[in-house]
Amino acid sequence: MPRLGNFLEEEECVPFLGLVCAKDLPPGGSKDSDLEVPTERVSRDLSSRAPKGLTLPVPDQPQPLLQRGTRLRLRQRRRRLLIKKMPAVATIPANSSDTPFIQPGPRTLDGRWISLHQSQQERKRVMQEACAKYRASSNRRAVTPRHVSRIFVEDRHRVLYCEVPKAGCSNWKRVLMVLAGLASSTADIQHNTVHYGSALKRLDTFDRQGILHRLSTYTKMLFVREPFERLVSAFRDKFEHPNSYYHPVFGKAILARYRANASREALRTGSGVRFPEFVQYLLDVHRPVGMDIHWDHVSRLCSPCLIDYDFVGKFETMEEDANFFLSLIHAPQNLTFPRFKDRHSQEARTTARIAHQYFAQLSALQRQRTYDFYYMDYLMFNYSKPFADLY
Repeated sequence: MPRLGNFLEEEECVPFLGLVCAKDLPPGGSKDSDLEVPTERVSRDLSSRAPKGLTLPVPDQPQPLLQRGTRLRLRQRRRRLLIKKMPAVATIPANSSDTPFIQPGPRTLDGRWISLHQSQQERKRVMQEACAKYRASSNRRAVTPRHVSRIFVEDRHRVLYCEVPKAGCSNWKRVLMVLAGLASSTADIQHNTVHYGSALKRLDTFDRQGILHRLSTYTKMLFVREPFERLVSAFRDKFEHPNSYYHPVFGKAILARYRANASREALRTGSGVRFPEFVQYLLDVHRPVGMDIHWDHVSRLCSPCLIDYDFVGKFETMEEDANFFLSLIHAPQNLTFPRFKDRHSQEARTTARIAHQYFAQLSALQRQRTYDFYYMDYLMFNYSKPFADLY
């Protein structure tokens, strides 16, 4: 986790989230003894200035002037009131970072920052409750390279990012490359460099000690998206545009199995897969081709019941969440999350309205089964049911 910065003026500094203000600690001091350390420091300083052989009496508390005492009482009162409003910090489970989450960089503490922090606490609470209910054995499992194969590493700012395709992953990898000093601007990085280059390391390329060290000391984050919208976005990207991989590998198999009387041309190219055919493939337990990361569950891609993520962002509030996260890790002030659409920029982003149009092509049973397929993602990340007839 990043070192904590002084983000308040000295007179307004509060022990935020159970942490001690930097001005209250001596060099090398510990927050476990924050009440005793200042008095000890005063004693040492006064004794060191006394003439040899003369002992100066040091009061337990220096006697301030009346005006200074009044200001101190007011400051302490403000401190207590603010502490009462702060969400409690939960016990840190296994695979979580050493330091409690997180103070912002050099930006002002205001109501919006507090709201964003509380939103993070709520997202983590919901995710942990879902894991406790449905994945009770996860906390007893060991982390393996497979569990961290989708996690990218940025060592300079000590960040781990779990890639969720169709949830802003291309632009997030651009941001990581800028943070790592591999590019000066996100706008300079081409799509192929992002996805087919080897500039960013994955966590599973490290040995076990390297994996566990980074899991326990780096800031771990992922960004998620409403599952039906993410699925439609993946379908539009991979099957409604020319694609030299998904058409011959997935398209040909899907058409051969789920389209009656498919034309010879369709079977040859794999082009023209329709959304209901794609959903048939998705829900088939005997799929003719395997699962793909673009429509796999987030719970399987990132193992959030096994790895305790420090930050959970959402595609629906991407710009706000992303820039909040960049402030938390003390990223350069001029680095913001890019707004541009990575592929098919002339085409509208997949919205709830567009996703509903695609799912309207399905039967009620198919919609229900698709919802069941993504049920854990809906539950863990607190997304509402997208259709009223779902149960």
